[in-house]
Amino acid sequence: MTTDQRHIAHLHLHAVPDEGQHADTIDLLTGITPHVQTVSPDAVQLDLTSALRYFDLPPYDLVQLAQLRLMALYGIESSAGLAANRMLATMAADASAPGHATWVPAERAAAWLRPRPVTGLPGIGRATATTLGKYGLHSIGQVADLPAVTLQRLLGAGAARLLAERAQGHDPRPVTPLEPAAHLVADLVLDRDCLDPEGHHRAVLGLADHIGQRLRGESQVTGRLTLTVRYADRSSTTRTRALPEPTNHSPALAAAFLGLLAALGLQRARVRAFVARADGLLPADGAHRQLSLDPGDTRARTVEKAADRARRRFGPRALHPAALADDHRRRGPGDSMS
Repeated sequence: MTTDQRHIAHLHLHAVPDEGQHADTIDLLTGITPHVQTVSPDAVQLDLTSALRYFDLPPYDLVQLAQLRLMALYGIESSAGLAANRMLATMAADASAPGHATWVPAERAAAWLRPRPVTGLPGIGRATATTLGKYGLHSIGQVADLPAVTLQRLLGAGAARLLAERAQGHDPRPVTPLEPAAHLVADLVLDRDCLDPEGHHRAVLGLADHIGQRLRGESQVTGRLTLTVRYADRSSTTRTRALPEPTNHSPALAAAFLGLLAALGLQRARVRAFVARADGLLPADGAHRQLSLDPGDTRARTVEKAADRARRRFGPRALHPAALADDHRRRGPGDSMS
């Protein structure tokens, strides 16, 4: 089927987030993929297909990364399912214990479905289950093997057709993405609490570079930056700065974010995570940039364009700022930040 190559994740949140937490959660997940759909107050679905090359991670690892960040940043535990379509991902999440994820690869979906109870299929109510049970049809495999004509006699044409599709593991529904965000968010959860100012500097520099890459990739510029620092005791502090002019130039973003970091005066604070946010997004082709007479600025922008082309061709790890070359965090820039 046409959805076999998709990678859909369903996250069931084991706490209903309040309005503020929900917005933060969506911000975090849309940093991984823009294809995010809220399906209930405590569940979201993500189409990870287009994000795999960008993060250079296997699908299962990307789902676990999302779960880890939800827990580390907001204390939200989740169960996850990963499959080729929305229905299978939902069922896989239902089969997962809190904090774990179940992956149902497309080639094993039929075998995974067969022994499961027919009531596990979405939309199968008590009346339908009772009718099927009268004829000894209790598992999904039994329904899948039933001739279409027989199933139509039991349930009617419309209901039988839908049930047969679901029993075969088919679900053509796409993940409907949210409206384009008016901001971008990048976060970094550290392996351990960091007291080293140089480590803080590298972390923020990596986030600034990541924000710049994403802005340029989406042909946008930002006019306002926010840096949030979360500490070991789960408290946090935030600083915001308006930029002199909208930009997507990584050195300009880095200078602004590092200025916000300096304003926080962390010294040897026990930092658990950093969250960088770019607001006031505008199309890059409609933004005005003050001309610079500095040839170094022109060279830097030329190099930046070449680096972006290299990353698109060879992956996000192809190039990174020299200051991050010895960074020993869990993952390097471009695959650890959303």
